[in-house]
Amino acid sequence: MMKHRIDPKVDCVFKALLGSPENSNLLIDFLNSILAVDLESPITQVTILNPYNEKEFIGDKLSIVDVKASDNKGHRYQVEIELSHYEHLDARMLYNWAVLYSKQLQSGDGYHELKPAFSIWLVNKTVIHDNEYAHEFKMQNDKGCTLINHGGSWILELNKFKANSMVDAKEKWLIFFKEGEYLDEDALPDWMQSKEMRQAMNTLRQFSEKEKQYHLYQARQEYLREKVTMAYERDLAEKKALQLLEERNAALQEIQKKDSALALAQVEIERLKKLLN
Repeated sequence: MMKHRIDPKVDCVFKALLGSPENSNLLIDFLNSILAVDLESPITQVTILNPYNEKEFIGDKLSIVDVKASDNKGHRYQVEIELSHYEHLDARMLYNWAVLYSKQLQSGDGYHELKPAFSIWLVNKTVIHDNEYAHEFKMQNDKGCTLINHGGSWILELNKFKANSMVDAKEKWLIFFKEGEYLDEDALPDWMQSKEMRQAMNTLRQFSEKEKQYHLYQARQEYLREKVTMAYERDLAEKKALQLLEERNAALQEIQKKDSALALAQVEIERLKKLLN
């Protein structure tokens, strides 16, 4: 058993797993597993464009934690994990794909030089409100006709994912990210008996056993907890402010009703006075 449980979804661990040059074979296996149906041929080589560097996480709460890579055909890939959900996350997903796709062209390049771009999101909250955990968004019309086959965005909702008895290549990675911290490296299930899965578990072990990396992991855990707590407190404050506003509006309406009744009473008094006179 590992000294400490390590959650592979924590940003510094996630990027070490898929964004380290020494783990480039893990990224290749992950991409081939997730995009198997959509790739012309399996990926055999990748260049990580923003490699993992543990120093970027130390004291930097705004670290870029996605993984960007290209293969020997010039195809672009982006993998990102998002543990929280917030308004306009969907817009961010589309924007990130658009940047990944458009950044290929330099001054003087033609549109014919554009290559497919694939954006993969692992999320732990519901983004698409249906019963499916996997969603693919491509450049198609409402009849399924493809404008151009240049990749798209893949959203994988871990909170919805439930593995069955037959674990395929994609599902093994989803299980790993969802349940990796509870796996016993010395008693791995059959679906993890591969070079890549053992290597992934070894990366978790390094964060568990090495003091410096474990302290980094703890720091990132604390940062994520702070984010969740701040978001929760912000939501509470917004709800309280909304409640106070509703109470204020209700009080104003009540005052307006009383003022209206008072005005009507005053009119009635004046009418009665005239009758008496």
